[in-house]
Formats: sequence, structure tokens, C-alpha cells
Amino acid sequence: MDGPMGESLDLHPALTRLDLLADPVADALKQWTGPVPVHAVEVAEIDPDLADTAAFCAHYGVTLEESVNCVVVAAKRGSEVTYAACMVAATTRADVNGLVRKHLGARKASFAPLAEVAAMSGMEYGGITPVGLPAGWPILVDAAAARLPSAVIGSGNRRSKLRLPGPALAALPGAEVLEGLGVPLG
Repeated sequence: MDGPMGESLDLHPALTRLDLLADPVADALKQWTGPVPVHAVEVAEIDPDLADTAAFCAHYGVTLEESVNCVVVAAKRGSEVTYAACMVAATTRADVNGLVRKHLGARKASFAPLAEVAAMSGMEYGGITPVGLPAGWPILVDAAAARLPSAVIGSGNRRSKLRLPGPALAALPGAEVLEGLGVPLG
């Protein structure tokens, strides 16, 4: 993972560097269960000014294909609002108004307001991750992201990133794998 312009990620088992994680993420990793062992989840400290996908990938030599973004959607039906996290590779965008809206049975779906997401999740904008989101929030994972041998995602804050196998995303509590969730940019 050597970056052409920057540095490589200095990865550590996430449980050994809880100081790099937002509290809800650290708590979720301490309670981790499932088919992918927690020691497969790693964390790397990064420059928070480089947390946004394009800058991060360029500096740290991570490909857009292995950088997986977490987009939180607010789906509305009448007065009921459902928040859901959509996990898609950085080479795609989440099909919010098509697949996500239909899957959640909503009349309208849109990106959730950032301030609300940060307040409800206990995470920072630019570092939102599916690990440690509030119970009851569906986690919709694009099938291509679930198949990745290595996925780089947020850590709950802007100063670090998690790396884990794609199948770990599919094994998170509340996760559902959806074919076609990520549609090509353009």
C-alpha cells in the first residue's frame, strides 16, 4: 500500500489502538462476533486533512476500488424516518432514489443531514462507519464491497481508517448485501 505521492498506511490490530477510534466504534469492536475474527480488523492513523476519499487514496496509495464509503440515508414514509447506512466502493455511488428507497419501503430517500448523523452516531463527518452505528439502522452493503479481500472504511473520526475484509461488512449486525447498490459514477 505504498502511495505514489505520500506514505503507506501503518496498520495495527484495531483492538490495540482504541485511542484512534470513535467511542461507538471501539465499543462495537470490543463486542465483535461473527465469522470474521476481530483481529482481521486493523486501524491506521492518518492526517485528518486527508480523510476525504480522493485525497486519502492519492496520499496513502489506497485504490478507489478498495476504499468503501459509508453514506447515511434518511428514508421517509409518512412521518416515519428510517436511517440506513449504505456501503459502496468509491468508484460508485449509492442508488439512493432507486434500490435504497424501494428496499426500505420509503416514499422518499435522501442523504441524511450531516449534523443529525454525527449527533445520533457519536461519529465525525468524514469518518462515519457502519461499525458501531445505532442499533436498528440497516446497513446496506453493495455485493461488490462485500466480496473485497480488503476494504478501507472510516473509523468514526477523521484521524484514522479501518481496514477489514469485505465479508466482515456483510457480517455486521443489521447488514444486508444488495446486488447493484453501488452504481458507476458518471
